[in-house]
Amino acid sequence: MKFWQVDAFTKELFSGNPAAVFIFDHEPNKKLMAKIAREMNLSETAFVIRGEKLKIRWFTPGEEVKLCGHATLAAAHILWQEKFVGEEDILFQSRSGPLTVSKVQDGYTLNFPQQPAVEEVGSSLFQELNPLYIGSNGEDCMVVVASDTVVRSYTPDFNEIAAIDERGFLLTAPDNSKKYDYIYRGFFPKLGVPEDPVTGSANTCLAPYWSKRLNKNRLFARQVSERGGELHLELVKDRLLITGQAITVFTGDIDL
Repeated sequence: MKFWQVDAFTKELFSGNPAAVFIFDHEPNKKLMAKIAREMNLSETAFVIRGEKLKIRWFTPGEEVKLCGHATLAAAHILWQEKFVGEEDILFQSRSGPLTVSKVQDGYTLNFPQQPAVEEVGSSLFQELNPLYIGSNGEDCMVVVASDTVVRSYTPDFNEIAAIDERGFLLTAPDNSKKYDYIYRGFFPKLGVPEDPVTGSANTCLAPYWSKRLNKNRLFARQVSERGGELHLELVKDRLLITGQAITVFTGDIDL
């Protein structure tokens, strides 16, 4: 069976966030998808199931997740590249509801639900970072700090992060250079992903906060991991439009 590896939220090889993409005509069982994801050993593997409607599921090396941005971007990129679909928008059915991906001049735009955080007043988590704000949307814990230097230099304690209730931890700050509206990093040791290179879905939590704080609905963000990646974001009612690019790294075959 053929599969593809794609770098998402970048136009350059060996940057952005790599994802594996598998396309099935019939839905495989969950155990098989989990085994394939462990074998791929990337932060996410996307499984697209073709049928009357397109379905997508995402697996980390540790477990299935409800929503993933970069692997959705990678899957749409391959569907168009390999001509599995026409030029029209792609509509995926997912555990987070219908998700649309559109081709645009600057790459691809994901239409995701916003998942804003609720402030956790008095939380003792990560107080050593002198947080301006700590919030949670049930999926991720978000900590806002004053300086991007804190974000860039932060050394994570993965045991501490794995002990929080949420699946992951997001650390964010305004960009001192003013090139970006905000920068961030994302850590998901519970999912087998200590630090994720570029987490698109994290912005469903981050972007509503920064939109309100900066009083703007269009944002430009960068995840400042070692590989790094850029995201153009637009808030429209209760949805978040996430625009980025993708490039195919290689194709392979797996004997199933």
